[in-house]
Amino acid sequence: MKIPAMKAQGSGVPAPAPSPAPDPRRWLILAVASTGQFLAVLDLIAVNIAFPAIGEDFRSASTAELSWVLNAYTIVLAALLVPAGRFADETGRRRSFLLGMALFGVASVGCGAAPGLGWLIAARVVQGAAAAVVVPTSLSLALPAFAPRERATAVGVWTAVSAVAGSAGPVVGGLLAASDWRWIFLVNAPVVLVAVSAGPLLLPRSENRYSENRCSEAARTERVGRARRLDPLGTLLVLLATGSLTTACVEAPEWGYAAPATLAFLTAGAVTGGLCAVHVRRHPDPVVDPALFRTRGFTTATFGLFSYFLAYAAILLAATWMFTGVWGYSTRRAGLALAPWPLTLLVVSTLSGRIVRALGERRAAVLGAAAFTAAPVWWLLAAGPSGDGAHYVTGFLPGLVLAGIGAGLYQPVMFAAAGQLPARRLSLGSGVLMMARQGGTALGVAALVVVTGGARQPDLGALRAGWVFAAVTAAVAALAGAVFRTADDRAGRRH
Repeated sequence: MKIPAMKAQGSGVPAPAPSPAPDPRRWLILAVASTGQFLAVLDLIAVNIAFPAIGEDFRSASTAELSWVLNAYTIVLAALLVPAGRFADETGRRRSFLLGMALFGVASVGCGAAPGLGWLIAARVVQGAAAAVVVPTSLSLALPAFAPRERATAVGVWTAVSAVAGSAGPVVGGLLAASDWRWIFLVNAPVVLVAVSAGPLLLPRSENRYSENRCSEAARTERVGRARRLDPLGTLLVLLATGSLTTACVEAPEWGYAAPATLAFLTAGAVTGGLCAVHVRRHPDPVVDPALFRTRGFTTATFGLFSYFLAYAAILLAATWMFTGVWGYSTRRAGLALAPWPLTLLVVSTLSGRIVRALGERRAAVLGAAAFTAAPVWWLLAAGPSGDGAHYVTGFLPGLVLAGIGAGLYQPVMFAAAGQLPARRLSLGSGVLMMARQGGTALGVAALVVVTGGARQPDLGALRAGWVFAAVTAAVAALAGAVFRTADDRAGRRH
């Protein structure tokens, strides 16, 4: 007989059922699931470096038209993360992951073989939709395979894969674009082929949320009733709100921050977001269940990740501008100069499980955010106009190491908050956390452009203003870490 999960006191949502024994294949599961996350993030970042090379092949296109090679992927990915997470919870996470990976591979080949700009943009839209399915399911597939005490380590590895993809994107993009920008997309195909082949053998079969006792007539009746109450209007409102706000953020540097188009998209996003908030409170089975945000740790993690990625995006772009503009580095040299960040992150993430168990989740998150805050503060104090080896080593390298330490400690704790949710909401919760990441990244870039005066290549004084912005938003993320609580924390205090 199945024992129902108890309700967590004060949370308003059912507490997760006791975790089963860890899957003996859990590290292989994590490896396969992480490939999707790696490719999705890599293609988000690496294409930025190849943008000039793509422009050379499509010289008749304007800069505004070319920008959609970047923006189509970003906007579609951000807009579809939450509906895709809900879709995976409904239909089965393994099935959704494999479908998304296969579609991502096909779209990548389409990008690499694109005969014209319109074809390339259309293939990037499909890529973004596929990535929106893969990203939330990659975490929700891996987490249940690990025992609770191992999850910090597992999420640390998963985070390292994601962050290394993001930080190494300029390096990989620069090296591949030096040969031909199409290789940035074509190299995805063999990785996708391996993951799709291994997935059915290794990934756990994830039933949809109505599969229990599927032979029961009552269960079949419930599934029909639930299916009739699916939330197409809520899904549409989520798409319009996130799509409009993301479009405003990523296009504002091109359109102008007070341009009618920018203001129109911001207004549309705010209005549809408000309508969506009202709608989900009234619908019997909304696309985003408000009960998710009655889990305090999850809500804090969502806000913390949003603040953290505001700083992350600003730091990454400002560092790139520093290297290529102020110091005059080539694209390839700039990518290599950034490499200590992902390398430090990789080392710290492999140790994050032990560190979190030793310090506790809250202390580890605060320590990580403090280190991340210290990175732009270091550059404010030490970075100068000269880019020779000595100035790089003393003025910039310590900040990159601090950023890697901070990312390696903060992200695993916050992304692991999805594990506090009921199993049937894992993909949806992961999608919400990923949307916080994407929204923070898009808004961080837009905010940095505003703070630095809107110049295509800011000078050192403008970049210092950007580092102040990054330090403030990272400090807000540290505050979120300071109030972060898990269900175990609350249970311990009551005991």
